[in-house]
Amino acid sequence: MKKHLITLALLGLLAACASDKSKEASGTSALTRAPIDDRSSSSSSSTAADSNADSNNVTQHNPESTTESSNQPSNDTLNDPNSLLAKRSVYFPFDTSAIQDSDIPLVQAHAKYLAGHGEQKVSVEGNTDERGSNEYNLALGQRRADSVKKMLELGGANSGQISAVSYGEEKPKATGHDETSWAQNRRADLDYK
Repeated sequence: MKKHLITLALLGLLAACASDKSKEASGTSALTRAPIDDRSSSSSSSTAADSNADSNNVTQHNPESTTESSNQPSNDTLNDPNSLLAKRSVYFPFDTSAIQDSDIPLVQAHAKYLAGHGEQKVSVEGNTDERGSNEYNLALGQRRADSVKKMLELGGANSGQISAVSYGEEKPKATGHDETSWAQNRRADLDYK
């Protein structure tokens, strides 16, 4: 466990030292990631998430999650389909709650938005695929929601703005019984209230 913590710390330092012109131009800063309970040694990225998402031009994965609510103005960047904020799902590999590198810019963008909009509230909803017991999946979904919540807080969001809940396997995006469907169901959704 100690080796993993040291490795994560070194990777965090390397990531913080890396120079990326697009991040410098947009003012995005690197967040320190806290170690998260992870029973998987896999470091593969989710196939359902865009691995090279640009913060200025992101393909929308879930159109129904970007519908406007009565407390959000139509010109708000939260509802702009060309904004990174239009993407509301963070995807996970099998049996892990560690946020993948490809989804860090997404979580950082939502953290920055929440930090600038103190009246805004969001529910982070952890989900799993159908494999595993109900109890295990509820716990894994909660760990996923908590890891996103923690990164949002590290990015400047107030903890009072964020709630974290687990639905386990009860709210699948895809109903198939194959890896493609399971990959879509291993996620944490950001539901703005």
